[in-house]
Amino acid sequence: MRVTPGTRRTYAKGRAKRTEILDQAMTLFGEAGYRGASLRVIATRCGISHPGLLHHFPTKEALLLAVLQHRDDVDDAWLALGVTRGVDHLRRLVDLAELNAKRRGIVELFSVVAGEATAPDHPAHAYFEARYRTSVANTERAYLQAREAGELRDDVDPSAAAQQLIALMDGLQIQWLISDCATDMAGVLRAHVGSQLTVEF
Repeated sequence: MRVTPGTRRTYAKGRAKRTEILDQAMTLFGEAGYRGASLRVIATRCGISHPGLLHHFPTKEALLLAVLQHRDDVDDAWLALGVTRGVDHLRRLVDLAELNAKRRGIVELFSVVAGEATAPDHPAHAYFEARYRTSVANTERAYLQAREAGELRDDVDPSAAAQQLIALMDGLQIQWLISDCATDMAGVLRAHVGSQLTVEF
């Protein structure tokens, strides 16, 4: 098919509308949860019809998973800036908490939907199951690398420390939301990880 300037404009408009739908869906899922959110409300917020929204995302489940994937793509790209190992990777997780403190909508989306997704029949259950498994494994690897470098205290178990750190990160996000963003997520994480290391953090 021959690509013309008009075709490129159509593609660009389609991509822009898709991004707008993802942004509005992220906000509404964070406000009302997956089960409480309505595709018709999202369509209205985007200035399109319900069938117009379904053209981009044929089901509510497809839209939710696209929103979660979009969030992960943004975070993964940021975390991958410069390959990090060991203590540097742990520092990057603290930096991520600082970044999240500027993104209430994303934190709200994650916290609300993660809570809902504990139900096995929730469309994001498998997503969160895989995400936690990967997050804990990557964090355990960082702790093991810190141990190999002689930077981890002898009494810290990398496997347990990884689970604890991921749990602390998510728990702090809920406290941060409830406190109207007053909780110092990065500060608490920095102190926690720093107490586990033999080097300055």
